[in-house]
Amino acid sequence: MPDYGANTNNTTDYSSYYDWTETDSYAPCNYENLGDFGKVFLPTLYSLVFILGFIGNGLVVCVLVKHRNQTNLTDICLFNLALSDLLFVLTLPFYSHYSALSKWTFGDFMCSFISGSHSTGFFSSIFFMVVMTLDRYGVIMHARTVAQYRTLKTGIALTMFVWLLSLSVSLPAFIFTKVTNESGVLRCEYLPENDAWVFYNFFATNILGLVIPLLVMVVCYSRIIPILVNMRSAKKHRVVKLIISIVAAFFLFWVPYNICLFFRFLKSEGLLSISCKQEAHLRLSLTVTETFAYTHCCLNPIIYAFVGQKFMNRALQLLKKWVPGIHFTSTKDLSDSSFRRSSVMSRSSEVTSAFIK
Repeated sequence: MPDYGANTNNTTDYSSYYDWTETDSYAPCNYENLGDFGKVFLPTLYSLVFILGFIGNGLVVCVLVKHRNQTNLTDICLFNLALSDLLFVLTLPFYSHYSALSKWTFGDFMCSFISGSHSTGFFSSIFFMVVMTLDRYGVIMHARTVAQYRTLKTGIALTMFVWLLSLSVSLPAFIFTKVTNESGVLRCEYLPENDAWVFYNFFATNILGLVIPLLVMVVCYSRIIPILVNMRSAKKHRVVKLIISIVAAFFLFWVPYNICLFFRFLKSEGLLSISCKQEAHLRLSLTVTETFAYTHCCLNPIIYAFVGQKFMNRALQLLKKWVPGIHFTSTKDLSDSSFRRSSVMSRSSEVTSAFIK
């Protein structure tokens, strides 16, 4: 999860790449080279993530809005996942500007609002991925029971619940993130009232943002895969690969950053003593793994939407209207009537269509 504050582990604090903070109890080290690296690396990567994430997730939103008359629970989750990632990436230009100048120039309100929006986008994206995982688990493991609940009303109710939950979890970022003036340099920092909020942010980042979602994915998909393997469906191998990709991508993109945050948390609490060189390595690791983790929002449209032939065809048709003169070759839709020649085949098609549409 993003780094939301100066002296904690959960807020975006670009000053930590340049200056020594008051939480350190020994002589300050020289991180000038690291600061120069961050001023170039962060704006460049943030800008790239913003462009790719905005285009990919924006296209998902446009396709789903255009075909809203055919909306189901899966489409509702995809739509809100794309909105979450859009909210997340829309905050990156502000942080790109902040990291390039090493000072905040957008005022106190925008400091709190951008930080809270950043946090809300992150958590809602994670939570909607969890909802999609549980929905797929229900479709495959408890199809008859779940079918009656997979309605438009259920989708709307789940959407409201997830957004409210994400907003609630992110409230500290809205409340405690403020502009400070340090020797004439304005910084946007997360300043909690007490240590309880420091532990809360650490818990939210690592437990709600990583451990629980990853655990849900591993448990659900580990039970789903054996069922898929035994089904008579031409799509089953693609679906198994998709499942592995979903879990692997989430793990590889977010775990390194959370490990770095964990080590910095131990250091800030005085539980880990490290040298200046090790501190420099930790800060560099935080910078690199943070931006690497953020690119996950660019992959979500590919992993969750564009892997399906039906969705891809819809996207290509939309692009044809937007980009005249360019011809795209439509992919063959595998979810045709040939998968419904028997009750067994129909069941297989229903299950696999929960993953790829």
